[in-house]
Amino acid sequence: GESLLGGWTVEERIIGRLPVTIELGVMAIVIGLVIALPVGIYSAIRQDTAADYVGRSVAIIGLATPNFWLALMVMLYPAIWWGWSPPMEYVSFTEDPLGNLGILIIPSLILGTAGAASTMRMTRTMMLEVLRQDYIRTAWSKGLKERVVITRHALRNASIPVVTVIGMELPMLVGGAVIMENIFNLPGLGRLFVTSLSERDYPVVSGVNLFFATAVVGINLMIDLIYPYLDPRVRYS
Repeated sequence: GESLLGGWTVEERIIGRLPVTIELGVMAIVIGLVIALPVGIYSAIRQDTAADYVGRSVAIIGLATPNFWLALMVMLYPAIWWGWSPPMEYVSFTEDPLGNLGILIIPSLILGTAGAASTMRMTRTMMLEVLRQDYIRTAWSKGLKERVVITRHALRNASIPVVTVIGMELPMLVGGAVIMENIFNLPGLGRLFVTSLSERDYPVVSGVNLFFATAVVGINLMIDLIYPYLDPRVRYS
């Protein structure tokens, strides 16, 4: 359909805002995995050590801290204490790559940290379960290096529930993108959704909702199709 304001079609408005949301989402996912997987694996193989307690405590804090509150604190307190605030004028990656990353890194870090907490806890739980299996003990007894046992034998078998949790976090990532884009003045689909809602531009609201729903369903389907590559025992008839 067509937008009720400005003479644009809904498709044109969504395509124009889509790159910002994709970039924000991809950066948040990458940051979340870079934080969650190493910390979860290390906490499992060094169970009940000081590093394990620190990692678990940080994960609990991450689960308990709302990302919108953290974003507001990042906007408020640095401005009060040091006279600094995150850049608020968006520039595209093609115009200024470093400036674009500087604008997106803070909202991506906040959004990614929120998802990293649950992924880290699941990674640790599944790694602990797998490391107690007989074939892992056999690998240790054969004299394999720790890196080989962890990466080649344990991590792959523990990854299916972790991948499932990552897929379940996608709807929360979409909701977080709506909040982050409005707080940090990013011209993405989330901000378009809120703006169109306040302007009662219902065709655009419906179009953005449909796009988000299709994206979540499609990505979850893709995650389901990844399972046979992670575990050869999984077969789709």
